[in-house]
Amino acid sequence: MGADGSYLDLDRDAWRRLRGGAAPPQPVGPIGRSEVEDIYLPLSRLVQLYYEEGARRREAVAAFLGEQARAVPFIVAVAGSVAVGKSVTARVLRTLIESWPQRPRAALVTTDNFLYPNAVLQERGLMDRKGFPESYDRRALLQFVMDVKAGVPEVSAPVYSHAAYDIVQGESQTVQRPDVLILEGINVLQPGPADSLALADFIDFSVYVDAEADDIRQWFLVRLRALREAARTDPSSVFRPLTEASDADFDAFGNEVWKTINEVNLIENIEPTRIRATIVLRKAADHSVSRVRLRRF
Repeated sequence: MGADGSYLDLDRDAWRRLRGGAAPPQPVGPIGRSEVEDIYLPLSRLVQLYYEEGARRREAVAAFLGEQARAVPFIVAVAGSVAVGKSVTARVLRTLIESWPQRPRAALVTTDNFLYPNAVLQERGLMDRKGFPESYDRRALLQFVMDVKAGVPEVSAPVYSHAAYDIVQGESQTVQRPDVLILEGINVLQPGPADSLALADFIDFSVYVDAEADDIRQWFLVRLRALREAARTDPSSVFRPLTEASDADFDAFGNEVWKTINEVNLIENIEPTRIRATIVLRKAADHSVSRVRLRRF
């Protein structure tokens, strides 16, 4: 990636120098202060530049048409593999965006909310393909984003629970005309069918969180162990039966899930979308970002 010159490759030190004079708000999120200052403050500054440029472009077009410019939600996508740390990136970015001088209202939605319910996946023979593109209600997800972009006063999304491993019946997340919508998920940068709109057509800025596959596998196992521990005190958790397994058997189960499902999805569907990202955050084994790749054009 970037061999054609479309990306500028920066090490951590070079990227850190682009933060400007901004100081992080307190608290920021579940990462260290140095990571916020070195990585996320420059990222927030860059997103802000795109945000402001988008507003100027709308005003120019409105002036051309002789109309009054209207506010349009700015959409930030955060993509990457399962367990790579997308949700942390999205939460930290939301906090920083809301601390801009404009004080924009930011909403955060995960595309997991648009997975088909397990009953539908079972009916279609897709339980072993959960997380693959065909396991999402892509039409509903696209309509949700289109409605937000169009300024619909209230737009609702289903709610997914990792503990239940399913859509939560009767629950929804409502978004009310945010200035910025952060859309986090493994599938946000995937192209749509030919001659039709895709999610990527409505995204103004995109972040791909990247890492070595074996590091992501280790992080996936850590997350799976945490879900198992939480299940010990949550009888409703889908992971409850696995609390009786030995650590070795549990890790073997996790490695099998990674190898047969998540790694396949990463190679076939997720990683190929990396070239569409505005910026790529490359993580080291300790979860710190070691390099940043910025799209030039």
